[in-house]
Amino acid sequence: MSKKIRVGIIGGAGYTGGELIRLLENHPKCELIFVHSKSNAGKPLHAVHHDLMNETGMQFAAFANDDVDVLFLCTGHGDSKKYLEENEIPAQVKIISLSHDFRLKAHSVFKSKRFVYGLPEINREKIRSANYVANPGCFATTIELGLFPLAKMNEIHEVYTTGITGSTGAGQSLSTTSHFSWRQNNIQAYKSLTHQHLGEINESLSFLSGTNSASIHFIPWRGDFARGIFVTSQLKSARKLEELYELFQEFYKGHPFVKVSKDPIFLKQAVNTNNCFIHLEKEKDNLVIHSTLDNLLKGASGQALQNMNLMFGIDEMLGLKLKANYF
Repeated sequence: MSKKIRVGIIGGAGYTGGELIRLLENHPKCELIFVHSKSNAGKPLHAVHHDLMNETGMQFAAFANDDVDVLFLCTGHGDSKKYLEENEIPAQVKIISLSHDFRLKAHSVFKSKRFVYGLPEINREKIRSANYVANPGCFATTIELGLFPLAKMNEIHEVYTTGITGSTGAGQSLSTTSHFSWRQNNIQAYKSLTHQHLGEINESLSFLSGTNSASIHFIPWRGDFARGIFVTSQLKSARKLEELYELFQEFYKGHPFVKVSKDPIFLKQAVNTNNCFIHLEKEKDNLVIHSTLDNLLKGASGQALQNMNLMFGIDEMLGLKLKANYF
């Protein structure tokens, strides 16, 4: 593709919108045409995303511009559907939704638009030919990537999963549990066994295994840090650890953003990258799978950009070769 991809963003004032702006401003094949925000219309982008000062002179737009090639919906859950109900998008414009609205099969078709579940590690070829993509949830991505190789072998049955996420996972709107004074030196379980990502996790595992045999018991935690997710899943497996590592490495061969590590993994490896790190441990027939990623990148905006690259037939990694914060 010789000409640049013309990009628009709906809902550009939040965390995922901000991350997407930063990625697109440094993407060699993209031109950011507009960033929409009702509440910030007319303000410069750096009035909300302060690190963008002198990086761009763009202002938040009050209205969308139809003259784009792809539209990112960085809106809250329910708002992507509402936006498409209230606005007629030209047929030639591709859409990537970062909300929960179109992820489940039952909700994947809307106004003749059929959304593909945007997890490249299982749907890469479908994404390449898709016009509409539903970006996966952050917890869903972390859990699914840890379980996919065994799901493909139909060896996922009873799984006990815990995961801890940073405060950015709650979005930019303030609530009691997102305040610094509440988060610091604190931890809390929430939505135990009822998290909204369970539906897409079960559908993805069923798709790979061909059965509905997986039972996922998930307890998420609010953590005392800003960004990142660390998940631990425990299940039974008769396979030897070395055999499991071979299975995982073979499954993710050719998927550049998933790193299978024999060394213990930790959050800072993944933060500020589009990578997911996976590490396995085993004691007798008890298998523990650790997975970690950045909830705003591989869990949201980075994965959305990865999907855009695939949809436009360019290098999957373009604009996503990022360095971890680490220290």
